[in-house]
Amino acid sequence: MRKVLLAFALGLSLSGFAQVLKVGTIEKVALPENPMNQVAAISPQGDFILVSTNTNQGLTKFDLTTHESTRITDAAGAGFDAMISADGRHVVYRENNYTDRHLRMVSLKSHDLVSHKAELLVEPTRDLQGYEIQGATAAVVDGGKLRARAMGGGTAQVTRPVLSIKNRQLMITENGETRLFSPNGTNTSYVWASLSPDGTKVVYYVAANGTYVCDLNGQNRVKVGTMRAPQWYGNNVIIGMMDQDDGEFIYASTIVAADLKGNSQTLTGDDVVAMYPYGSADGHKIVFSTPAGEAYIINLK
Repeated sequence: MRKVLLAFALGLSLSGFAQVLKVGTIEKVALPENPMNQVAAISPQGDFILVSTNTNQGLTKFDLTTHESTRITDAAGAGFDAMISADGRHVVYRENNYTDRHLRMVSLKSHDLVSHKAELLVEPTRDLQGYEIQGATAAVVDGGKLRARAMGGGTAQVTRPVLSIKNRQLMITENGETRLFSPNGTNTSYVWASLSPDGTKVVYYVAANGTYVCDLNGQNRVKVGTMRAPQWYGNNVIIGMMDQDDGEFIYASTIVAADLKGNSQTLTGDDVVAMYPYGSADGHKIVFSTPAGEAYIINLK
């Protein structure tokens, strides 16, 4: 990788109201040239990323140290909401198929990066609402029902709530029961919802409104900004993108960070169209894509 921007002076030169994260350098990832590249995830340890296309076709593991690429799947839809287990061993992804009547069916699979074996977790279904990885378990909400699927031959164990989307509404599954959550009411649409690493808070995006955080009861709601594609970075910071378009093309976008105290910070400059950030849990990195098929890493101090 080569450095494309100098360290921000004192980490403050691109700050908003206050410093939320300490930025070191921003580096361009040496991906193979492909105008359709899009980052789909970064490992918790920050040692590799998953790359798909801008239509979520297929998944490739790209090692950030060796620059080696390993193809995981060619499946349609695999890049949408792909997840990596906390130990970095398993990748869980969707696979889209169509029936003879042109109805889309979605199955859920896992790939073991050590044994290189794929495993079917959920048979093709019309109502895969959402899922998350808990240890070596894929906790899946399918048609309002919780399915716990162990990966690698272990024992399935679900210990946290699971968020999902049904008919544009935010749902939560606890103790095997799925109920309507939608903290901002049911007259709007929800997307990009996820649970904080410690399992105590929910972040979500309300269409044409902004990003919010609340507790598991839907209370203590806080608007953390208007950024889109929000992701947790730790338990108290949200990262996302501030994109601008002309109705057809996105012509500008920056990566931003906000904490739950009302502070915000812009992490990238206007010399790159930075979109869809993902943060590593332990690696002190944030990775993002550009519409040109490039990938960059923000190294945090």
